[in-house]
Amino acid sequence: MGKIIKRSNIKKAFHYVKKNGVRQTWYAMKERMQIEMADDYTYEPLSDLELKRQVQDGERFSIKFSILVPAFETKEEYLRAMLDSVLSQTYGKFELILADASESNQVEQVVETYEDKRILYRRLRQNAGISANTNQALMYATGDYAGLLDHDDVLTPDALYEMAACIARYEAKDIELQMLYSDEDKCDERQISYSEVHKKPDLNLDLLLTNNYICHFMVIKRQLLQELGFRSVCDGAQDYDVALRVISSLFGKGRRPDKKVDLPVAHIPRVLYHWRSHSQSTSENPASKQYAYDAGKRALEDFLRSRGLKGTVSHLRHLGFYRVDFQPDLLSNRPDVAVVGGRLLDKKNKITGGIYTADGKALYQGLYKEFSGYMHRAALQQEAEMVDIRCMKASRQAEMILEEMIGLPYLQHPGTGRFDWSGCLNENMDFVELSRRFCEKVREQGYRIVWDPSMTESI
Repeated sequence: MGKIIKRSNIKKAFHYVKKNGVRQTWYAMKERMQIEMADDYTYEPLSDLELKRQVQDGERFSIKFSILVPAFETKEEYLRAMLDSVLSQTYGKFELILADASESNQVEQVVETYEDKRILYRRLRQNAGISANTNQALMYATGDYAGLLDHDDVLTPDALYEMAACIARYEAKDIELQMLYSDEDKCDERQISYSEVHKKPDLNLDLLLTNNYICHFMVIKRQLLQELGFRSVCDGAQDYDVALRVISSLFGKGRRPDKKVDLPVAHIPRVLYHWRSHSQSTSENPASKQYAYDAGKRALEDFLRSRGLKGTVSHLRHLGFYRVDFQPDLLSNRPDVAVVGGRLLDKKNKITGGIYTADGKALYQGLYKEFSGYMHRAALQQEAEMVDIRCMKASRQAEMILEEMIGLPYLQHPGTGRFDWSGCLNENMDFVELSRRFCEKVREQGYRIVWDPSMTESI
Protein backbone atom coordinates (compact mmCIF):
# COMPACT_ATOMS: atom_id res chain seq x y z
CA MET A 1 0.00 0.00 0.00
CA GLY A 2 1.37 3.41 -0.94
CA LYS A 3 1.95 6.13 1.58
CA ILE A 4 -0.61 8.89 2.11
CA ILE A 5 0.53 12.40 1.29
CA LYS A 6 0.82 14.37 4.51
CA ARG A 7 -1.52 17.33 5.00
CA SER A 8 1.52 19.37 6.02
CA ASN A 9 3.04 18.82 2.58
CA ILE A 10 -0.11 20.19 0.93
CA LYS A 11 0.28 23.32 3.07
CA LYS A 12 3.93 23.54 2.07
CA ALA A 13 2.93 23.27 -1.59
CA PHE A 14 0.57 26.26 -1.40
CA HIS A 15 3.26 28.34 0.31
CA TYR A 16 5.87 27.15 -2.16
CA VAL A 17 3.83 27.97 -5.29
CA LYS A 18 3.20 31.49 -4.00
CA LYS A 19 6.92 31.97 -3.42
CA ASN A 20 8.47 30.12 -6.38
CA GLY A 21 5.84 29.62 -9.06
CA VAL A 22 4.05 26.59 -10.48
CA ARG A 23 6.99 25.05 -12.35
CA GLN A 24 9.37 24.92 -9.41
CA THR A 25 6.55 23.77 -7.12
CA TRP A 26 5.82 20.86 -9.46
CA TYR A 27 9.42 19.67 -9.33
CA ALA A 28 9.67 20.18 -5.58
CA MET A 29 6.47 18.23 -4.84
CA LYS A 30 7.38 15.47 -7.29
CA GLU A 31 10.74 15.02 -5.61
CA ARG A 32 9.22 15.23 -2.14
CA MET A 33 6.72 12.48 -2.95
CA GLN A 34 9.48 10.27 -4.30
CA ILE A 35 11.52 10.78 -1.12
CA GLU A 36 8.56 9.97 1.14
CA MET A 37 7.69 6.87 -0.84
CA ALA A 38 11.27 5.67 -0.47
CA ASP A 39 11.60 6.59 3.21
CA ASP A 40 11.90 3.24 4.97
CA TYR A 41 13.79 4.58 7.98
CA THR A 42 13.15 2.95 11.34
CA TYR A 43 14.65 4.11 14.61
CA GLU A 44 16.17 1.13 16.38
CA PRO A 45 16.29 1.58 20.17
CA LEU A 46 19.32 0.27 22.01
CA SER A 47 19.10 -3.08 23.76
CA ASP A 48 18.80 -3.28 27.52
CA LEU A 49 22.22 -4.93 27.58
CA GLU A 50 23.81 -1.98 25.75
CA LEU A 51 22.06 0.53 28.00
CA LYS A 52 23.42 -1.22 31.08
CA ARG A 53 26.89 -1.30 29.56
CA GLN A 54 26.77 2.46 28.99
CA VAL A 55 25.70 3.09 32.60
CA GLN A 56 28.73 1.16 33.85
CA ASP A 57 31.20 2.51 31.30
CA GLY A 58 30.09 6.11 31.86
CA GLU A 59 31.38 5.99 35.44
CA ARG A 60 34.90 6.60 34.13
CA PHE A 61 33.92 10.04 32.83
CA SER A 62 33.77 13.15 35.00
CA ILE A 63 32.19 15.51 32.44
CA LYS A 64 29.06 17.33 33.62
CA PHE A 65 26.40 18.58 31.21
CA SER A 66 23.94 21.44 31.64
CA ILE A 67 20.80 20.85 29.56
CA LEU A 68 19.09 24.15 28.77
CA VAL A 69 15.34 24.11 28.12
CA PRO A 70 13.34 27.33 27.61
CA ALA A 71 9.70 26.41 28.25
CA PHE A 72 6.48 28.20 27.38
CA GLU A 73 3.00 26.75 27.97
CA THR A 74 4.31 23.31 27.05
CA LYS A 75 1.69 20.59 26.64
CA GLU A 76 1.91 18.18 29.56
CA GLU A 77 2.46 15.09 27.43
CA TYR A 78 5.33 16.75 25.55
CA LEU A 79 6.84 18.17 28.72
CA ARG A 80 6.80 14.82 30.49
CA ALA A 81 8.28 13.08 27.48
CA MET A 82 11.11 15.61 27.38
CA LEU A 83 11.77 15.36 31.12
CA ASP A 84 11.64 11.56 31.08
CA SER A 85 14.04 11.40 28.14
CA VAL A 86 16.63 13.41 30.07
CA LEU A 87 16.15 11.55 33.35
CA SER A 88 16.48 8.23 31.48
CA GLN A 89 19.99 9.01 30.23
CA THR A 90 22.51 6.22 30.67
CA TYR A 91 25.00 8.94 31.64
CA GLY A 92 23.73 10.70 34.74
CA LYS A 93 26.13 13.56 35.39
CA PHE A 94 23.95 16.45 34.30
CA GLU A 95 21.67 19.25 35.41
CA LEU A 96 18.45 20.06 33.60
CA ILE A 97 17.67 23.78 33.74
CA LEU A 98 14.15 24.86 32.77
CA ALA A 99 13.52 28.55 32.22
CA ASP A 100 9.73 28.85 32.23
CA ALA A 101 8.21 31.94 30.63
CA SER A 102 4.62 30.64 30.78
CA GLU A 103 1.77 32.81 31.96
CA SER A 104 -0.01 29.81 33.48
CA ASN A 105 1.27 27.39 36.12
CA GLN A 106 0.95 24.26 33.98
CA VAL A 107 4.69 23.74 33.42
CA GLU A 108 5.52 24.35 37.08
CA GLN A 109 2.82 21.94 38.23
CA VAL A 110 4.21 19.16 36.06
CA VAL A 111 7.79 19.78 37.16
CA GLU A 112 6.73 19.66 40.82
CA THR A 113 5.73 16.01 40.35
CA TYR A 114 9.41 15.14 39.76
CA GLU A 115 11.71 14.79 42.76
CA ASP A 116 15.03 14.47 40.95
CA LYS A 117 17.40 17.11 42.33
CA ARG A 118 19.13 17.42 38.98
CA ILE A 119 16.13 19.40 37.70
CA LEU A 120 16.50 23.15 38.28
CA TYR A 121 13.26 25.02 37.65
CA ARG A 122 13.35 28.79 37.20
CA ARG A 123 10.17 30.83 36.73
CA LEU A 124 10.83 33.90 34.59
CA ARG A 125 9.16 37.21 35.33
CA GLN A 126 8.34 37.85 31.71
CA ASN A 127 8.52 36.17 28.33
CA ALA A 128 11.34 38.15 26.74
CA GLY A 129 11.78 35.85 23.75
CA ILE A 130 13.56 32.57 23.12
CA SER A 131 17.09 34.02 23.24
CA ALA A 132 16.62 36.04 26.42
CA ASN A 133 14.82 33.12 28.07
CA THR A 134 17.61 30.71 27.15
CA ASN A 135 20.17 33.19 28.50
CA GLN A 136 18.34 33.02 31.82
CA ALA A 137 18.80 29.25 31.88
CA LEU A 138 22.42 29.60 30.77
CA MET A 139 23.13 31.96 33.64
CA TYR A 140 22.56 29.12 36.14
CA ALA A 141 24.60 26.53 34.23
CA THR A 142 27.54 24.95 36.06
CA GLY A 143 28.37 22.03 33.76
CA ASP A 144 31.48 21.60 31.62
CA TYR A 145 29.29 21.62 28.52
CA ALA A 146 25.82 23.00 27.80
CA GLY A 147 23.32 21.20 25.56
CA LEU A 148 20.30 22.79 23.86
CA LEU A 149 16.97 20.97 24.03
CA ASP A 150 13.57 22.24 22.89
CA HIS A 151 10.73 21.86 25.37
CA ASP A 152 8.70 19.52 23.12
CA ASP A 153 11.54 17.32 21.79
CA VAL A 154 13.31 14.31 23.30
CA LEU A 155 16.80 12.91 23.64
CA THR A 156 17.67 9.29 22.99
CA PRO A 157 18.82 7.42 26.15
CA ASP A 158 22.44 7.34 24.98
CA ALA A 159 22.73 11.04 24.03
CA LEU A 160 24.86 12.24 26.93
CA TYR A 161 26.90 9.04 27.10
CA GLU A 162 27.89 9.40 23.44
CA MET A 163 28.77 13.06 24.01
CA ALA A 164 30.89 12.25 27.08
CA ALA A 165 32.64 9.37 25.31
CA CYS A 166 33.46 11.58 22.32
CA ILE A 167 34.83 14.36 24.55
CA ALA A 168 37.01 11.81 26.36
CA ARG A 169 38.39 10.42 23.08
CA TYR A 170 39.49 13.88 22.02
CA GLU A 171 40.90 14.65 25.47
CA ALA A 172 43.13 11.59 25.07
CA LYS A 173 44.58 13.35 22.01
CA ASP A 174 45.00 16.62 23.98
CA ILE A 175 42.12 18.28 22.12
CA GLU A 176 39.50 20.15 24.12
CA LEU A 177 36.33 20.08 22.07
CA GLN A 178 34.35 23.32 21.96
CA MET A 179 31.27 22.09 20.09
CA LEU A 180 29.70 18.70 19.33
CA TYR A 181 26.62 17.71 17.38
CA SER A 182 24.82 14.51 16.42
CA ASP A 183 22.48 13.14 13.80
CA GLU A 184 18.74 13.49 14.39
CA ASP A 185 15.36 12.34 13.15
CA LYS A 186 11.73 13.40 13.45
CA CYS A 187 8.96 11.76 15.43
CA ASP A 188 5.22 12.21 15.29
CA GLU A 189 3.14 13.85 18.00
CA ARG A 190 2.69 10.62 19.95
CA GLN A 191 6.30 9.54 19.42
CA ILE A 192 5.24 6.33 17.70
CA SER A 193 6.72 6.67 14.23
CA TYR A 194 10.07 8.10 13.21
CA SER A 195 11.11 9.48 9.85
CA GLU A 196 13.41 11.82 7.91
CA VAL A 197 16.65 10.81 9.53
CA HIS A 198 19.26 13.56 9.11
CA LYS A 199 22.67 11.98 8.66
CA LYS A 200 25.07 14.88 8.84
CA PRO A 201 28.61 15.38 7.56
CA ASP A 202 31.55 16.32 9.73
CA LEU A 203 32.14 20.05 10.05
CA ASN A 204 31.63 21.57 6.61
CA LEU A 205 32.01 25.34 6.78
CA ASP A 206 30.52 26.16 3.40
CA LEU A 207 27.54 23.86 3.93
CA LEU A 208 26.96 25.59 7.28
CA LEU A 209 26.86 28.88 5.38
CA THR A 210 23.81 27.57 3.49
CA ASN A 211 21.76 26.09 6.36
CA ASN A 212 21.88 25.10 10.00
CA TYR A 213 22.62 21.46 9.30
CA ILE A 214 24.19 21.14 12.79
CA CYS A 215 20.85 21.83 14.51
CA HIS A 216 20.11 19.07 17.10
CA PHE A 217 21.67 17.74 19.33
CA MET A 218 24.20 20.54 19.80
CA VAL A 219 26.49 20.74 22.82
CA ILE A 220 28.91 23.64 23.41
CA LYS A 221 31.62 24.27 25.99
CA ARG A 222 29.72 26.05 28.75
CA GLN A 223 32.22 28.84 29.33
CA LEU A 224 32.33 29.66 25.60
CA LEU A 225 28.55 29.66 25.34
CA GLN A 226 28.24 31.97 28.34
CA GLU A 227 30.73 34.35 26.73
CA LEU A 228 28.76 34.39 23.47
CA GLY A 229 25.20 34.23 24.79
CA PHE A 230 22.07 34.21 22.65
CA ARG A 231 21.02 37.29 20.68
CA SER A 232 17.39 38.38 20.57
CA VAL A 233 17.94 39.90 17.12
CA CYS A 234 18.21 36.31 15.88
CA ASP A 235 15.20 34.88 17.73
CA GLY A 236 13.94 31.89 15.78
CA ALA A 237 17.42 31.11 14.48
CA GLN A 238 19.26 31.57 17.77
CA ASP A 239 20.89 28.12 17.62
CA TYR A 240 22.14 28.80 14.09
CA ASP A 241 23.48 32.18 15.15
CA VAL A 242 25.31 30.63 18.10
CA ALA A 243 26.82 27.86 15.95
CA LEU A 244 28.14 30.44 13.48
CA ARG A 245 29.56 32.62 16.24
CA VAL A 246 31.22 29.59 17.85
CA ILE A 247 32.93 28.87 14.53
CA SER A 248 33.92 32.52 14.14
CA SER A 249 35.40 32.63 17.64
CA LEU A 250 37.38 29.43 17.03
CA PHE A 251 38.97 30.96 13.94
CA GLY A 252 40.44 33.58 16.25
CA LYS A 253 41.13 37.23 15.59
CA GLY A 254 42.71 36.63 12.18
CA ARG A 255 39.79 37.43 9.94
CA ARG A 256 40.57 35.34 6.87
CA PRO A 257 42.87 32.33 7.34
CA ASP A 258 45.17 31.55 4.40
CA LYS A 259 44.71 27.79 4.79
CA LYS A 260 42.07 25.43 6.10
CA VAL A 261 42.08 25.32 9.91
CA ASP A 262 41.02 22.22 11.82
CA LEU A 263 38.61 23.35 14.52
CA PRO A 264 37.82 21.53 17.79
CA VAL A 265 34.33 20.55 16.64
CA ALA A 266 33.11 16.95 16.51
CA HIS A 267 30.22 15.19 14.80
CA ILE A 268 28.75 12.03 16.34
CA PRO A 269 27.21 9.95 13.52
CA ARG A 270 24.33 8.61 15.63
CA VAL A 271 20.74 9.76 16.07
CA LEU A 272 20.67 11.25 19.55
CA TYR A 273 17.71 13.62 19.17
CA HIS A 274 14.07 13.20 18.15
CA TRP A 275 12.57 16.41 16.74
CA ARG A 276 8.83 16.30 17.34
CA SER A 277 6.60 17.18 14.39
CA HIS A 278 3.30 18.87 15.16
CA SER A 279 1.25 21.65 13.60
CA GLN A 280 3.12 24.48 15.33
CA SER A 281 6.63 23.08 14.99
CA THR A 282 9.08 24.21 12.31
CA SER A 283 9.80 20.57 11.48
CA GLU A 284 6.19 19.97 10.41
CA ASN A 285 5.27 23.38 9.00
CA PRO A 286 8.29 25.49 8.02
CA ALA A 287 6.08 28.35 6.84
CA SER A 288 4.79 28.74 10.43
CA LYS A 289 8.04 30.48 11.35
CA GLN A 290 9.04 32.62 8.41
CA TYR A 291 10.60 35.07 10.85
CA ALA A 292 13.08 32.34 11.83
CA TYR A 293 14.45 32.13 8.30
CA ASP A 294 14.83 35.89 8.10
CA ALA A 295 16.72 35.70 11.39
CA GLY A 296 18.96 33.00 9.92
CA LYS A 297 19.78 35.32 7.04
CA ARG A 298 20.77 38.04 9.52
CA ALA A 299 22.98 35.58 11.40
CA LEU A 300 24.79 34.69 8.16
CA GLU A 301 25.25 38.33 7.23
CA ASP A 302 26.74 39.00 10.65
CA PHE A 303 29.12 36.06 10.24
CA LEU A 304 30.38 37.42 6.93
CA ARG A 305 30.95 40.87 8.45
CA SER A 306 32.76 39.40 11.45
CA ARG A 307 35.18 37.57 9.17
CA GLY A 308 35.76 40.52 6.84
CA LEU A 309 34.04 38.72 3.95
CA LYS A 310 32.21 40.72 1.30
CA GLY A 311 29.10 38.95 0.09
CA THR A 312 25.33 38.94 -0.04
CA VAL A 313 22.97 36.34 1.44
CA SER A 314 19.75 35.33 -0.30
CA HIS A 315 16.97 32.84 0.44
CA LEU A 316 16.85 29.71 -1.71
CA ARG A 317 13.60 28.13 -2.86
CA HIS A 318 13.44 25.88 0.20
CA LEU A 319 12.78 27.60 3.52
CA GLY A 320 15.75 27.77 5.83
CA PHE A 321 18.33 27.40 3.05
CA TYR A 322 20.52 30.21 1.78
CA ARG A 323 23.08 31.17 -0.81
CA VAL A 324 26.14 33.35 -0.26
CA ASP A 325 27.42 35.24 -3.28
CA PHE A 326 30.87 36.68 -2.67
CA GLN A 327 32.06 39.91 -4.29
CA PRO A 328 33.49 39.67 -6.88
CA ASP A 329 33.82 35.90 -6.34
CA LEU A 330 34.59 33.30 -3.69
CA LEU A 331 38.25 32.83 -4.60
CA SER A 332 39.07 36.51 -4.21
CA ASN A 333 37.36 36.65 -0.79
CA ARG A 334 38.58 33.39 0.67
CA PRO A 335 42.35 32.68 0.51
CA ASP A 336 41.68 29.33 2.22
CA VAL A 337 39.76 28.20 -0.90
CA ALA A 338 41.86 27.22 -3.94
CA VAL A 339 39.26 25.52 -6.16
CA VAL A 340 35.57 26.05 -6.88
CA GLY A 341 33.87 23.30 -8.86
CA GLY A 342 30.42 22.89 -10.38
CA ARG A 343 28.13 20.15 -11.57
CA LEU A 344 28.26 18.14 -14.80
CA LEU A 345 25.02 17.33 -16.61
CA ASP A 346 24.37 14.69 -19.25
CA LYS A 347 22.08 14.97 -22.28
CA LYS A 348 19.04 14.10 -20.15
CA ASN A 349 19.79 17.01 -17.78
CA LYS A 350 20.79 14.66 -14.99
CA ILE A 351 23.83 15.10 -12.78
CA THR A 352 26.63 12.85 -13.97
CA GLY A 353 29.46 14.24 -11.88
CA GLY A 354 31.14 17.35 -10.57
CA ILE A 355 31.45 16.56 -6.87
CA TYR A 356 32.94 13.33 -5.60
CA THR A 357 34.15 11.52 -2.50
CA ALA A 358 37.92 11.43 -2.04
CA ASP A 359 38.12 8.13 -3.92
CA GLY A 360 36.18 9.39 -6.93
CA LYS A 361 32.59 8.29 -6.24
CA ALA A 362 30.16 10.80 -7.76
CA LEU A 363 27.65 12.41 -5.40
CA TYR A 364 24.09 13.19 -6.55
CA GLN A 365 24.65 11.10 -9.70
CA GLY A 366 21.48 10.57 -11.74
CA LEU A 367 19.57 13.35 -9.99
CA TYR A 368 17.53 15.54 -12.34
CA LYS A 369 18.89 19.07 -12.48
CA GLU A 370 15.73 20.61 -10.96
CA PHE A 371 15.81 18.27 -7.95
CA SER A 372 17.69 19.17 -4.78
CA GLY A 373 18.33 15.70 -3.35
CA TYR A 374 18.74 14.50 0.21
CA MET A 375 18.40 17.41 2.65
CA HIS A 376 18.57 19.68 -0.44
CA ARG A 377 22.34 19.22 -0.52
CA ALA A 378 22.51 18.91 -4.30
CA ALA A 379 21.40 22.56 -4.46
CA LEU A 380 23.79 23.84 -1.80
CA GLN A 381 27.30 25.24 -1.79
CA GLN A 382 29.55 23.00 0.26
CA GLU A 383 33.13 22.07 0.92
CA ALA A 384 34.14 19.06 -1.17
CA GLU A 385 36.92 16.52 -1.08
CA MET A 386 37.02 16.45 -4.86
CA VAL A 387 35.50 18.31 -7.81
CA ASP A 388 35.85 17.84 -11.56
CA ILE A 389 38.41 19.88 -13.48
CA ARG A 390 35.96 20.08 -16.41
CA CYS A 391 33.87 22.58 -14.46
CA MET A 392 36.07 24.54 -12.11
CA LYS A 393 37.74 27.82 -11.28
CA ALA A 394 41.12 27.82 -9.55
CA SER A 395 43.35 30.17 -7.61
CA ARG A 396 46.85 30.80 -8.94
CA GLN A 397 48.24 28.32 -6.39
CA ALA A 398 45.91 25.60 -7.68
CA GLU A 399 46.68 26.51 -11.29
CA MET A 400 50.36 25.88 -10.65
CA ILE A 401 49.59 22.50 -9.10
CA LEU A 402 47.69 21.45 -12.22
CA GLU A 403 50.35 22.83 -14.56
CA GLU A 404 52.99 20.74 -12.82
CA MET A 405 50.78 17.64 -13.12
CA ILE A 406 49.89 17.95 -16.82
CA GLY A 407 53.08 19.65 -18.00
CA LEU A 408 51.09 22.30 -19.85
CA PRO A 409 50.06 25.92 -19.17
CA TYR A 410 46.75 26.41 -17.37
CA LEU A 411 44.27 27.86 -19.87
CA GLN A 412 41.36 30.00 -18.68
CA HIS A 413 38.21 30.17 -20.77
CA PRO A 414 37.79 33.83 -21.84
CA GLY A 415 34.01 33.72 -21.41
CA THR A 416 33.44 31.80 -18.19
CA GLY A 417 36.77 32.20 -16.42
CA ARG A 418 36.80 28.44 -15.84
CA PHE A 419 39.57 26.00 -16.69
CA ASP A 420 39.54 25.54 -20.48
CA TRP A 421 40.12 21.78 -20.36
CA SER A 422 39.05 21.15 -23.96
CA GLY A 423 41.73 23.52 -25.20
CA CYS A 424 44.69 21.64 -23.75
CA LEU A 425 43.70 18.10 -22.74
CA ASN A 426 42.85 14.97 -24.69
CA GLU A 427 39.10 14.36 -24.57
CA ASN A 428 39.67 10.60 -24.12
CA MET A 429 41.69 10.90 -20.92
CA ASP A 430 40.41 9.79 -17.51
CA PHE A 431 39.24 13.17 -16.19
CA VAL A 432 37.90 11.76 -12.94
CA GLU A 433 41.25 10.20 -12.05
CA LEU A 434 43.12 13.38 -12.99
CA SER A 435 40.64 15.39 -10.89
CA ARG A 436 41.15 13.03 -7.97
CA ARG A 437 44.95 13.38 -8.02
CA PHE A 438 44.72 17.15 -8.52
CA CYS A 439 42.29 17.69 -5.64
CA GLU A 440 44.31 15.44 -3.40
CA LYS A 441 47.36 17.65 -3.93
CA VAL A 442 45.30 20.79 -3.33
CA ARG A 443 44.06 19.42 -0.02
CA GLU A 444 47.55 18.24 0.94
CA GLN A 445 48.71 21.84 0.64
CA GLY A 446 46.04 22.88 3.15
CA TYR A 447 43.45 24.51 0.89
CA ARG A 448 39.70 24.06 0.78
CA ILE A 449 37.77 22.91 -2.26
CA VAL A 450 34.20 24.21 -2.62
CA TRP A 451 31.41 22.89 -4.81
CA ASP A 452 28.90 25.39 -6.18
CA PRO A 453 25.90 23.83 -8.02
CA SER A 454 25.15 27.13 -9.78
CA MET A 455 28.20 26.38 -11.97
CA THR A 456 27.02 23.92 -14.62
CA GLU A 457 28.70 22.23 -17.57
CA SER A 458 26.96 19.94 -20.05
CA ILE A 459 29.07 17.02 -21.25
